[in-house]
Amino acid sequence: MFTLFGMPGQLLLGQLLLGLINGAFYALLSLGLAVIFGMLHIINFAHGALYMMGAFVAWFLLEKLGLGYWWALVLAPGTVAIFAYFLEKSVIRRLYGIDPMYGLILTYGLSLIIQGLFRNAFGDTGLPYSLPTTLQGAMDVGFMLIPLYRIWVVIAALVTCFATWYLIEKTALGSRLRAATENASLVRSFGLNVPRMITLTYMGGAALAAFAGVLAAPIYSVNPNMGENFMITVFAIVVIGGMGSILGSIVASIGLGILEGIMKVFYPEASVIVIFVAMIIILLTRPAGLFGKQT
Repeated sequence: MFTLFGMPGQLLLGQLLLGLINGAFYALLSLGLAVIFGMLHIINFAHGALYMMGAFVAWFLLEKLGLGYWWALVLAPGTVAIFAYFLEKSVIRRLYGIDPMYGLILTYGLSLIIQGLFRNAFGDTGLPYSLPTTLQGAMDVGFMLIPLYRIWVVIAALVTCFATWYLIEKTALGSRLRAATENASLVRSFGLNVPRMITLTYMGGAALAAFAGVLAAPIYSVNPNMGENFMITVFAIVVIGGMGSILGSIVASIGLGILEGIMKVFYPEASVIVIFVAMIIILLTRPAGLFGKQT
């Protein structure tokens, strides 16, 4: 096995793979944020709470109703999307057309309320969620054993990211959604129901967060703080990719996940801050982010 800068190639390739896995998770989480900001211009700090709710719905379906992981992948995003429907109708729609900072403050407050309710109901102790039997075990790739579930997470995240990007950027439905958020009066003149399209957009972003929560449930313990732990990092990634840029959030997530993995090999102490250092450098050189549009 080769060495690079004195580091065994086995260790380096292992961390690159782990970085790719983390990047896939970042991509799935940042995707919903990018969709909601890009389409509705709302900095949705409640995204972490919606992600956490997805994991809790999966746990509830398994423990209380006996419905396993594959059912949870469908039912949990649907359940959280219904919650998001009422949230959008009652609170979020009041934020349209005003300074995004109001949205950030309000959704941060919502996030604290939702987390507090779950903390009171379930406590801070993590709840276990078993791996699906079909995804237990590991694959030997020569230089390391990769858990099958981690491989599944990467595939599911990349397929979901590509499907979402294609839906919004390449289909007639995506064109209508983008037009509805950019020039509502014009779209309304064609007979389209703009409020319904905006509500569906928010529900879609929430469903993506819940889907990520279900994927995370077997890896991380299901607890009220699981969204909060990720969100600061994911927000930094969305800023680097360009606020509202779906492609930018995906590319930045994968790239920074791999960069984080490399830093764990060469300088582990810096691995927890490398994403934020990258954000500072990008903002100084490209204030709109890698794929953002300068306004």
